[in-house]
Amino acid sequence: MEEVSDRLRIRIARKEFPAVGAQGANLVIEDLDVSIEPRSFVVLTGPSGCGKSTLLNIVAGLDTDFEGAIDLGNWVRRKTFVFQTPRLLPWRTVYDNIALSLPEGDPRRANIAGLVERVGLTDKVNAYPERLSLGMQRRVALVRGFVQEPDLLLMDEPFVSLDDPTAQELRQLLIDLWHRVRTTVLFVTHDRTEAVMLATRILRLGGGAATRLDDFDVGLTRQQRRDSEAVRLEQNRIFGAS
Repeated sequence: MEEVSDRLRIRIARKEFPAVGAQGANLVIEDLDVSIEPRSFVVLTGPSGCGKSTLLNIVAGLDTDFEGAIDLGNWVRRKTFVFQTPRLLPWRTVYDNIALSLPEGDPRRANIAGLVERVGLTDKVNAYPERLSLGMQRRVALVRGFVQEPDLLLMDEPFVSLDDPTAQELRQLLIDLWHRVRTTVLFVTHDRTEAVMLATRILRLGGGAATRLDDFDVGLTRQQRRDSEAVRLEQNRIFGAS
């Protein structure tokens, strides 16, 4: 009888982008084998260009040209991807952008109002994206991701390019939403402070072609994640003082 897994297992023996013109082939991931527990918040970090986003695209099923296998286990039925850009449709309101992924009559639509209130956008629910700041648009993208109640939520640097106060506010909102819904999150960032603040587990990638270099459990409580000093001390413990 085939063994049923309760973990997400990522096995990528080789991921290479082919040569283009005078530019040779680019090997981006090699010999990567990672298992992820349900309901964990796993952050992938490492230097720019080390294959983090490529890995996320492979797990999402957006990139199938690789050697290896992605085993979603027996619990991943719905996947949702939150990209670097909010990707809101400009001709649809906030509500309609959130509800777009849910069929008419889907009971999850009843959760939209509560989630919108949770991120402080109740007065913008009928507004169009052009009337929203980038930070507000990214709140909408967060709600759209969580309202689907995914088993696996993939997030590719969703707070990049925001000013520090806005990014910090959205990180706290993400923590609150995750504790409420408790989905499994695979989150990409190159920001070590962000990684420590959000993660229950950090996987650091690196090398000429990405492979796992380090694997850390983050020992912060929910309350400590709001404490910059506690985050700094945990960051120093994991990555070393800088």
